[in-house]
Amino acid sequence: MDTHPTDPTDPTHQTDPTDANPPMATTTGAPVDPADVENGIVEALKKVFDPEIPVNIYELGLIYDVDIQEGGKVQVKMTLTSPGCPVAGSLPGEVKAKVEAVPGVVSAEIDLVWDPAWNPSMMSEAARLQLGMF
Repeated sequence: MDTHPTDPTDPTHQTDPTDANPPMATTTGAPVDPADVENGIVEALKKVFDPEIPVNIYELGLIYDVDIQEGGKVQVKMTLTSPGCPVAGSLPGEVKAKVEAVPGVVSAEIDLVWDPAWNPSMMSEAARLQLGMF
């Protein structure tokens, strides 16, 4: 009988297939907790700003969905404040780079959508307070 604790960094370590949140592998092979990946993505998105508004895109409500898939693939559904936004060509690429820099993320796909159209009611309370919209 083996009395040694299981080392999750051991390549022979087996995860429980019934585990609802199995660890994700990073490019170094070390497991990463999916909750840590999600928190890391949110924190990364909070570092991306619309240059015309001094609030990050997450608090602005420009991020509609973040889908973290098995294997470290992430799909982000986002919008912009308007279709004519001057950063429409560069902001999705910046989001992709920030998300892909998060430990546990192997690749990111950014889907720029216009439905539903963004409006100020999608902003967080913190964003509204920061912009004086209360």
